[in-house]
Amino acid sequence: TTVSKHRLFVWLSREVLPDHQLIVFAREDDYFFGVLQSRMHELWARRQGTQLREVESGFRYTPTTCFETFPFPWPPGKEPVDDPRVQAIAAAAKDLVEKRDRWLNPEGATEAELKKRTLTNLYNQRPTWLALAHKKLDEAVLDAYAWPHDLTDDQILERLLALNLERAEEGDSQRSLK
Repeated sequence: TTVSKHRLFVWLSREVLPDHQLIVFAREDDYFFGVLQSRMHELWARRQGTQLREVESGFRYTPTTCFETFPFPWPPGKEPVDDPRVQAIAAAAKDLVEKRDRWLNPEGATEAELKKRTLTNLYNQRPTWLALAHKKLDEAVLDAYAWPHDLTDDQILERLLALNLERAEEGDSQRSLK
């Protein structure tokens, strides 16, 4: 959704008709999903999005500032699909989704139990298995950028901004060559 406490991405079936509060990316690969669900993208989105009242109320994810300016490890659609780093992100993302889905819909759960099993409740609790799955995903994304795993949030943001500015300059110089 555009406004939420937790910035989460989920797969939707083609039959779902999203309303104006959902942001939909027309991609179906685990690599892309993984980068969006990573700490790097979350840090960028929280810095580039807008804040609603207090932090607990959530923040607004705006495609023009949060997505369009985000410097992916490779520009979307140009990632080397056979690269082991792309495959590692895809595998970690797929693992995260499978674990979340098992938690959301455990075998034998009653309807009352299922109503309590929401992604918001899961991320509010943030069990160890979820934190570890996110850590694995984040490390795979950091590897794709060729960055160390021990960067602080500020260091990640500095590097993302530098990459954003570098790519913007490249885009400007390519436009002027035409």
